Amino acid sequence: MEPTAFNIGAACGAFVAVYLMSCIRILNEYERGVVFRLGRVLKTNKGPGLIMVYWPVDRMVRVSMRTFVDDVPSQDIITRDNVSVKVNAVVYFHVTDPKQAVLQVANYRYATSQVSQTTLRSILGQAELDELLADRETINSRLQKMIDQQTDPWGVKVSAVEVKHVDLPESMQRAMARQAESERERRAKVIHAEGEFQASGRLRDAAETLEGHPMAMQMRFLQTLSDVGAENNTTIVFPMPIELLSAFIKGGSPNAEASHTRPRPESRVESPYQEPVLPSAVG
Repeated sequence: MEPTAFNIGAACGAFVAVYLMSCIRILNEYERGVVFRLGRVLKTNKGPGLIMVYWPVDRMVRVSMRTFVDDVPSQDIITRDNVSVKVNAVVYFHVTDPKQAVLQVANYRYATSQVSQTTLRSILGQAELDELLADRETINSRLQKMIDQQTDPWGVKVSAVEVKHVDLPESMQRAMARQAESERERRAKVIHAEGEFQASGRLRDAAETLEGHPMAMQMRFLQTLSDVGAENNTTIVFPMPIELLSAFIKGGSPNAEASHTRPRPESRVESPYQEPVLPSAVG
């Protein structure tokens, strides 16, 4: 009888050892365990490290605390200025309360993805196309706040939302290309006009400076002639100042002066029709 009792005790001990070994669970550093005991959730979460789950009394649900990246599919959106576009986005979220993530929603990852899609259509439908293309940071912030408010009861924190791609229709792309080209032409004309204005001001200052220094004007004139002569030109137009001809104009020739000073004889034109001379009366 004693060997039989010993065998039973050894068998029971081995069964207990096997049972305890099967109850061991190892959770990684980024994991937490939500344990249900007889259907009721325990107050404290398990992990990380070595924990005991006494089955079939206990049941554990693993929850990852890492950040998830969800790619929101392209959504057909009509902006506030009635432009149809396709927009997709990326959502970054992680679990802050494992117990709420298990108790409040069946699948927190799927639920967060669906909330992201509906919120994306709602927020972008209130924005204009220019705002959607130019002010991405404001739209991303609004999306993050709106989605985070809806996922907060689930113990899920949305850390960031980024609008990834905006697909415009071809007609809108052509219109935007024409607008950009017109804007570049306008800027080029404005820059050219500003350059002309500045150049004219510099030329005016130079003219005022040279006006009081005739020798500087002559030096500039000679420098221009040397620059022109350095080129392979066959014909050179040599401008002559009018001051050099003033002596000739004032002096002139004696014959020219006499011809200018001699009075012209008065010309008399006789009319073919003359009045008859009447004889005087004899007294």
